[in-house]
Amino acid sequence: MEKTAKENEEDYSRKKAASSETARELPVEGESAPQVKICPDTFAGLRLDVALARLFPEYSRSRLQIWLREGRLTLDAAVTHDTRRKMRGGEVARLHPAPEENALAARPEAIALEILFRDPHLMILNKPAGLVVHPGNGNREGTLLNALLHHDPALSGLPRAGIVHRLDKDTSGALAVARTLAAQTELTRQLAARSIKREYLAVVLGEVLRDGFVDAPIGRHPVDRVKMAVAERGKPARTHYRVLRRFAGATLLACQLETGRTHQIRVHLAHVGHPLLGDPVYGRTRARLPQLPDFHRQALHALRLTLLHPESGETICREAPIPEDLRRLLASLEAAAAKSALSEMA
Repeated sequence: MEKTAKENEEDYSRKKAASSETARELPVEGESAPQVKICPDTFAGLRLDVALARLFPEYSRSRLQIWLREGRLTLDAAVTHDTRRKMRGGEVARLHPAPEENALAARPEAIALEILFRDPHLMILNKPAGLVVHPGNGNREGTLLNALLHHDPALSGLPRAGIVHRLDKDTSGALAVARTLAAQTELTRQLAARSIKREYLAVVLGEVLRDGFVDAPIGRHPVDRVKMAVAERGKPARTHYRVLRRFAGATLLACQLETGRTHQIRVHLAHVGHPLLGDPVYGRTRARLPQLPDFHRQALHALRLTLLHPESGETICREAPIPEDLRRLLASLEAAAAKSALSEMA
């Protein structure tokens, strides 16, 4: 069927607007207005999911696909769930982003933060032991997310207030926070590509003989669902470790994550017979050495974080100072080692 003159005119106008190499955003009014973009002609032949990722690069592909299924993202005013459909160019994509309930529901709290790096796109923090990262059951207040909303109220508009990755409550050290949606999406992609380097200090029970790695999948514990465990059907996980110092009955390791599973270092090192000193979950009898004072958390510190700046591409590396409790533990281990050496010489 031939198009009417009016339809031809409308089609020409739309194609003309879409003829540039880069999709342009149409003007919208009001804060609650959707994001509306026209697909350029150069998108012809692309799959829908690929085209949407280019149109809205500030959002991850998985998020866009969820919104597509929910009807929050339409093409030429029509809902579609076929992510593999081919684009012809000139389509109008309209996005209604879902509100981020987690950050919006949290209350800002004046909790002190040690900031290792900050610019308009990114922050790197030194998280203290004992601070929960995200609100959850039993931890609705007093979390890192609450602190971030106080220090930077604009983070309420980002998923998880810009938090890119997690540290366990009782693990201290370097943690990245994005300050824009585009930065958060880029850093999340770097995590998925395993290009963000995270190096930890760990004090473990036993004398580790040599450097090595643990390559074992991690999943939920089959009985205790709060714990993680090496599991045949778990997700792939690899941890590299390097011996820094051997003590009497303990070893200081530098650990580097190749993947980022929940409790990964704690699970992997316990799996090879060297649980973290003080670990109340994966250690043996709280993983204590009888000759040393109690250490009331897992001896794990995220020492160094290296990533590519989400805007400039520059390599950013920041080191989190070793906390006082871990310094005291290492001093106690050194003193015990020196005492043992003197006894052997006597």
